[in-house]
Amino acid sequence: MPHLRVASVNVNGIRASARNGMSTWLDTADVDILTLQEVRGQDEHLEAALPGWHIIHDEATAKGRAGVAIASRLPALASRTTFGADDFDSKGRWIEGDFTFGDRVLTVVSAYVHSGEADTPKQDEKWKFLDAFGPRLSALGQGELGQGDALAVVTGDLNVGHRELDIKNWRGNRKKAGFLPRERAYFDRFLGEAGAEITGVDGTVGTGLGWVDVGRHVHGEVEGPYTWWSARGQAFDNDTGWRIDYHLATPTLAERVQAYSVARAASYAERWSDHAPVIVDYRI
Repeated sequence: MPHLRVASVNVNGIRASARNGMSTWLDTADVDILTLQEVRGQDEHLEAALPGWHIIHDEATAKGRAGVAIASRLPALASRTTFGADDFDSKGRWIEGDFTFGDRVLTVVSAYVHSGEADTPKQDEKWKFLDAFGPRLSALGQGELGQGDALAVVTGDLNVGHRELDIKNWRGNRKKAGFLPRERAYFDRFLGEAGAEITGVDGTVGTGLGWVDVGRHVHGEVEGPYTWWSARGQAFDNDTGWRIDYHLATPTLAERVQAYSVARAASYAERWSDHAPVIVDYRI
């Protein structure tokens, strides 16, 4: 059966990525749907960087910040950006696109979770986002007929390393945003057995939602593979990274995964973003 290739990447500014080699990578990547985070630009910048693609885009409220988009070879059937409470500014951080394949609808999400900063207002915004994340996953997982068999995937820079395997230097980051126990506990629930009582790494108890972390599902109990590296020191060269870019799939879609890879650049000089694309082939 044919496959659908979905790639996700935080471009760290679409104009910079386009200048630094994203187009060259795309020429050979054979991607069908490309989700982007931290676009930091307007529609015209995306159109210039991705000629011939169908694009849906949600800019952040503040110019030059955040921004999420989905570029596709076929147009989206529908798109949505509503997320969280009415008084929560999620603009530029969540966009959904529906795509028709045969008699099924696939929902693809590009998400950009706040990076946060422990014990500051920045972290408060991250908590609000993570609070809204669970209910939206629950709704997406139900599908059109409410039978829990949806084909849906949430991709993007989720800015949380779920487990110790996801951060090379996890011991040194236990009190820092991105690896706080409370942050990780959200993912314990997102990825816990559907309907089961889940005790998070922080001791809180909640209900599992049953979504599948495709990267961990494919690679098993191994370190990484990492998707982001700090600019400090020799982090990239030493592969001292974080796995914070995900494909979270519904169980029905996860059964269709054929391949997963992280397109890590061959050298520091060849990178066109500080994140590497995460690429998954789904059987459609």
